[in-house]
Amino acid sequence: MMRLAPFVTLALLLGGWEIACRAMQVPTYFLPPPSAVAVALWHDFPSLAGAAWRTLSTALIALVLASLIAVLLAMITALSPLLDRAIRPLASVVQVTPVVALAPLVLIWAGLDHPERALVALAVLVAFFPIFSGAVTGLRSADPDLERLFELYGAGRLQRVLRLRLPSAVPFLLEGHKVGAGLALIGAVVAEFGAGSGGAQGLAWRILEAGNRQQTARMIAALAVLGAMGVALHAVLEALERRGLAWWRGR
Repeated sequence: MMRLAPFVTLALLLGGWEIACRAMQVPTYFLPPPSAVAVALWHDFPSLAGAAWRTLSTALIALVLASLIAVLLAMITALSPLLDRAIRPLASVVQVTPVVALAPLVLIWAGLDHPERALVALAVLVAFFPIFSGAVTGLRSADPDLERLFELYGAGRLQRVLRLRLPSAVPFLLEGHKVGAGLALIGAVVAEFGAGSGGAQGLAWRILEAGNRQQTARMIAALAVLGAMGVALHAVLEALERRGLAWWRGR
């Protein structure tokens, strides 16, 4: 019954939306009923599926790159307190800088003929900080008694990071990647909006195209595909997190 609760809630919301639109005779260009959105989704599904894959592939590539960069920098900060003080403020600057403000500049650097490079770079910037923050917190969460034991046996700084701190950081890394994956998807969509280039051909471009033509049903259909993709990605990462934590506790 608990598993059915979200679907029942969604059905009630859609039913209320349909009834309200029909009873109040809301213009379809302002707010189409769910039935009109379903028709638009049915007719445009091939193009929306292709656009969704482009957006998702951008987000996944960005997530992998952000993970590699963030974990590497976090390990460097764990090895050197001086580098920690030098890198962490710069990482905070990346966090608070709006991706929309950077989009035109990054698009110029990447080349107007290759907007996909700019999209990946912007999505990396958005996904970077939660992974980096989780990795730094995790690397500092090792048991102090084990830290002293490693020191007693003469373990070097790199050995302590690789054999003690990094395994201790697994739960924080998993949570950081789960948050970073959602932000990578958001960053990819926002970057498509900011780039304003039809060469991207992702979901954001489909939304912009439908909006310029006042095809509200197609806009909402694209948003529905984006929401479903986000929910699916979150569910996959939660399953991976559960398995990762089970493995980590077993070891």
